[in-house]
Amino acid sequence: MGSCEEQAERISATARARRLTIATAESLTGGRISTVLGAAPSSSEWYRGSIVAYASSVKHGLLQVPDGPVVSESSARAMATTVAELLGADLAVAVTGVGGPGPQDGQPPGTVWFGVLSGGAARTELRHFDGEPGEVVEATTAHALFLLDDALHRESQARPTDLGPASVRRA
Repeated sequence: MGSCEEQAERISATARARRLTIATAESLTGGRISTVLGAAPSSSEWYRGSIVAYASSVKHGLLQVPDGPVVSESSARAMATTVAELLGADLAVAVTGVGGPGPQDGQPPGTVWFGVLSGGAARTELRHFDGEPGEVVEATTAHALFLLDDALHRESQARPTDLGPASVRRA
């Protein structure tokens, strides 16, 4: 079992224990994050699903990404916020970036923006990964799972375990 699968198992255990739900919005990873999470133990209990929005028009139309470059902080923030709302999740992670081999939106290959929604607030992070497109996708997937696990632990520490169903907890 690889590190992404091990990370997904930890995410599953914490999400189930804390009765939190998760969603993803993906662009450059093309569904890889969703594949890993969907294969985790008992994923139907906590994983709400994913929107894979590869085309810019889908990001703008469905995920409410503002006009302008899609490889951007505002895009990652909008993707995370909107997917959580659309799929009714407590937490969400979103990725948008340039896998390569050429640049996009004036950004070099390996440029990736992450958006994480937790506790009703979205935060973003910019990373640069080296390698061929497949290596960038794998590095992006691994980091997205790390960020999701971190957010899940922060969220679970902020909430007691006996709050009831997720739909009751959301404000």
